[in-house]
Amino acid sequence: MSSSPAASEVSPIADAAPLSLCARSPHVPADRLVAEMVPPPRFDSVRFATYIPDPNQPSQTEAVRVLEGFAAGLGGAHAATGGKRGFFGFGKARAPKVPAGPRGVYLDGGYGVGKTHLLASLWHATPAEPALKAFGTFVELTNLVGALGFQQTVQTLSGHRLLCIDEFELDDPGDTVLVSTLLGRLVDAGVALAATSNTLPGKLGEGRFAAADFLREIQGLSAHFRALRIDGEDYRHRGLPEAPAPFSEELVTKAAYATQGASLDDFPQLLDHLAKVHPSRYGALTDGVTAVCLTDVRPVPDQSTALRLVVLADRLYDREIPVLASGLPFDGLFSEEMLNGGYRKKYFRAISRLTALARDAKGLIAAG
Repeated sequence: MSSSPAASEVSPIADAAPLSLCARSPHVPADRLVAEMVPPPRFDSVRFATYIPDPNQPSQTEAVRVLEGFAAGLGGAHAATGGKRGFFGFGKARAPKVPAGPRGVYLDGGYGVGKTHLLASLWHATPAEPALKAFGTFVELTNLVGALGFQQTVQTLSGHRLLCIDEFELDDPGDTVLVSTLLGRLVDAGVALAATSNTLPGKLGEGRFAAADFLREIQGLSAHFRALRIDGEDYRHRGLPEAPAPFSEELVTKAAYATQGASLDDFPQLLDHLAKVHPSRYGALTDGVTAVCLTDVRPVPDQSTALRLVVLADRLYDREIPVLASGLPFDGLFSEEMLNGGYRKKYFRAISRLTALARDAKGLIAAG
């Protein structure tokens, strides 16, 4: 039963009352975290051939060319177990040792230029069994270490051909050291790396921390990657109508009751609930949910809450779950101070993704 006050005022139209995210506290076992390290449902069917480069942005075409060559070069034996060719699959076969140069590719670009599409395409194109490839966000990778422990994570991932890390973000010095050490161990084991981010590797810490140790770790990480810049505008807004204005609470509630599998929650209550659920469980929080309906959307009160909302927005976007809301438009969620601060890239990404999901939800009003 939904915890939203509006829910009790409307007679059910669907077979059951709406679900409530606030009523869920999922437990996610460690083995599920490993098994789910694959491209999210939104990117199940993407391939290099389905990426349409902007003719005005030659860097997009170049990125596809480089990544196709990178994937082809991963078809040989694992670097730790047999001979293989050069970084992009060219040159003479050599003895099994780790290359001295970069062991990964780093896709840098703004929001919505298709970085995740390309990263998932690389995962699909790499000629190896799915069990030998891993795909996850930076947060999911750190959560995996938390669930398995560092040594077990190294052991679990060391036999992989490829590790893809989406939305590479370093939010605190502790995570920086952790991931730097992890990637170094995986490179030593012969694992190829690929990552996306909105910031070049050598600039990851700008605007957040100034500690010398932190910046030194950033420089160490950047040495693992060949950086590929991908220019372009956000495809989610390219040629699309403006984001729909929020609907009334009555219409949102009615749509929630009319949509099988929809959830209905008061937005401030949901933000409070997110503080009680570890971000590694936000995906499980949405299991079986076909649409998320929110009432009384208002500005996010603080940065900790805002960062949790970013993770939820990513999980909803990955799963293509439409979001229908009343209250404030999504571009008003974050204060000017937040949008001008060190986490601004995360907040703009969340706005972009929630706006896309709001467009997807417009049909729920017509159906209701």
